[in-house]
Amino acid sequence: MMMGIANVSSPEVFVLLGFSAWPSLEPILFLLVLGFYVLSVLGNGIIIVVSRVDVHLHTPMYFFLANLSFLDISFTTSIVPQFLVNLWGPQKTISYGGCVVQFYISHWLGATECVLLAVMSYDRYAAVCRPLHYTVIMHPQLCLGLAFVSWLAGLTTSMVGSTLTMLLPLCGNNHIDHFFCEMPLIMQLACVDTSLNEVEMYLASFIFVVLPLGLILASYGHIAWAVLKIKSAEGQRKAFNTCSSHVAVVSLLYGSIIFMYLQPTKSNSHEQGKFIALFYTVVTPTLNPLIYTLRNKDVKSALRHIVLENCCGFAGKWGQI
Repeated sequence: MMMGIANVSSPEVFVLLGFSAWPSLEPILFLLVLGFYVLSVLGNGIIIVVSRVDVHLHTPMYFFLANLSFLDISFTTSIVPQFLVNLWGPQKTISYGGCVVQFYISHWLGATECVLLAVMSYDRYAAVCRPLHYTVIMHPQLCLGLAFVSWLAGLTTSMVGSTLTMLLPLCGNNHIDHFFCEMPLIMQLACVDTSLNEVEMYLASFIFVVLPLGLILASYGHIAWAVLKIKSAEGQRKAFNTCSSHVAVVSLLYGSIIFMYLQPTKSNSHEQGKFIALFYTVVTPTLNPLIYTLRNKDVKSALRHIVLENCCGFAGKWGQI
């Protein structure tokens, strides 16, 4: 019965207002977002290829990093192409089906990333605090299991939360004041009580945002204590470099989330929220591979080796012609 109500009252299209309040800004945003999207796909794609090709990077850290890169590519691809279409043309619409797919996928991948970052912090804890037992603790079966649980947990919360949202009757309301279909904004369009949806959303936020952050902070609390007990400055520097990239990525993601939700409830706070959302959906996935490559000697060495090997191979073939 509920599904029938939802189908009758669901609009054929949604209007994504996005940044239409600043029409002169849209062409600039189009170029910036397109540039960041291309860099994000290239950068994260390189991380995936390098992690697979170079045998020296067949370690738990780079296995999880490849998962994070694939997740970032998928997340931005679920949002950015439609956003670019809306920035380029006068139409700011997305089909009902497209909107449903977008908030299912973005919810899934967003939750997965929070869990995956917590898993990566545990990996860094094992590397720094239990170095002699690291290979035994982080064995391949455990790594596969943790990655699988991360993706499955994100999918589960998306299926529950997004389905409850999709079943809400909207009564013809179809204007979303954002540049993509986000679950809380769809809930605001509903013409019925959404208390159950709000409880589910707050519970999911605690499980998939607050709890992983707590695990990350606990892991790095133990890491900081272990680093302080290292007597040599060189040992402390190596331990710090082991974790610095992951700390930077976690800070970017959770910094954006915390800044967004701690904003005062002013009339312009929602507009500011759009720019913050633009940062974590477009900019952060581009910065992640840069952080891991610029601060990581192993990745830079692997990249250099692959490039030189391919160049030498190409030169050898060219010389034979």
